[in-house]
Amino acid sequence: KFEELFYVQLNILRYASDHRRKYRGYVFSQVGDDFHRFYSENLRFELTGAQKRVVHEIRDDMRSGRQMNRLLQGDVGSGKTLVALMTMLIALGNGYQACIMAPTEILAEQHFATIQEFLHGLDIRVELLTGQVKGKRRQEVLDALIAGEVKILVGTHAVLEDPVRFQRLGVAVIDEQHRFGVAQRARLWAKGENPPHILVMTATPIPRTLAMTIYGDLDVSIIDELPPGRKPVQTIHKYDSQMTSLYAGIRQQIRLGRQVYIVYPLITESEKSDLKNLEEGYAALCDIFPEFKISKVHGKMKSKEKDAEMQKFVSGETQILVATTVIEVGVNVPNASVMVILDSQRFGLSQLHQLRGRVGRGADQSYCILVTTYKLSAETSKRIDIMCETNDGFRIAEADLKLRGPGDLEGTQQSGIAFDLKIADIARDGQIMAIAREEAQKIIDADPTCTSPEYAMLWRRLRELRDTNVNWAAIS
Repeated sequence: KFEELFYVQLNILRYASDHRRKYRGYVFSQVGDDFHRFYSENLRFELTGAQKRVVHEIRDDMRSGRQMNRLLQGDVGSGKTLVALMTMLIALGNGYQACIMAPTEILAEQHFATIQEFLHGLDIRVELLTGQVKGKRRQEVLDALIAGEVKILVGTHAVLEDPVRFQRLGVAVIDEQHRFGVAQRARLWAKGENPPHILVMTATPIPRTLAMTIYGDLDVSIIDELPPGRKPVQTIHKYDSQMTSLYAGIRQQIRLGRQVYIVYPLITESEKSDLKNLEEGYAALCDIFPEFKISKVHGKMKSKEKDAEMQKFVSGETQILVATTVIEVGVNVPNASVMVILDSQRFGLSQLHQLRGRVGRGADQSYCILVTTYKLSAETSKRIDIMCETNDGFRIAEADLKLRGPGDLEGTQQSGIAFDLKIADIARDGQIMAIAREEAQKIIDADPTCTSPEYAMLWRRLRELRDTNVNWAAIS
């Protein structure tokens, strides 16, 4: 086990050390006026201790002279976007531009709105670039970007396209990184004379052992506390025979002025029955709640239609949103206090946790109701119990890793470093992994260029194990 994990770590650390030697980072020696003004004039609340710690870690990276490659992990609602904004403001304070990329248009628009609100009254031009921004408007944004007038660009992967040129890109923030492939990220590098500093954010907590493998070449920062005033979401398990009492509870919450999500299992091409369930469920809910307005959103809708329905819910025009997991990432409606997940037995743990994170964003007590059939496998019962017991994303991620094994977790395949482990198990051999990493680090420190005869045997063996020699880790 040690040997297998040792070579995994030796490979990752060799790449990381190589990367640090080859690529210089822009040196951001000062924090700058934009940051100071934002901090003193626009920030209306105190940062949490965890946010302050992470901002310091990022600050140290950016003035060190090496290119920052940092992974920022934090549960839903922990304030990652604010940390990302402060990171971008440091780039602005040193005469550079910044960009933030999100995996979907809904999420990009939300980041754009949040950042504009945070920067209200400050003279900083922020623009949005998605597939929806077309023609003359798009050209205006592109021209202003290369002229250096746009300081912060928010967008989807449209930002990676060739016509998008920055005058001086200093920082790139990538949100929900597992949705962006390695090769896509590489295209960011061509946007400046040096690779920009990279901050990768994820709300999917990654167990430490897995982070050491998938993101072994990134430094990891964790925001492990929620802003004060947030009440933990209460999670309740109900059977599908108890819907009458559930509907009564929903009615009561809406009468208090709250809003409700009702989520159906994911629609895939093959599962036509899912779409039928959602459509029938939507029709039934319209009959059950004739006094309320209901929106519906699913992946088969055109994006304009989807955005319009989402907007109705965000603005409070509709009280109930019937949806599939398209709402999993990034939708922020502080007034929504109930999340009902139907057929919960069909969802994975991290997906349930992400969905639950859509509520509990305001000051009111929020609820997540997991509805299942009576017949549950032992593993499913375990999943439901874990969800009802804890709101801690890291505990949930550890449990998920143990239940599912590492192969299924997002990111492992595309990271380009998923070794074929025969004996070791990333989920259970965390301690061995940590020791293997320490030993591998000693060898890298002693022989950074991998040329010393003393270690020739190790490097030869590593080459044999690597069927591919693509240096993925040189691509942040």
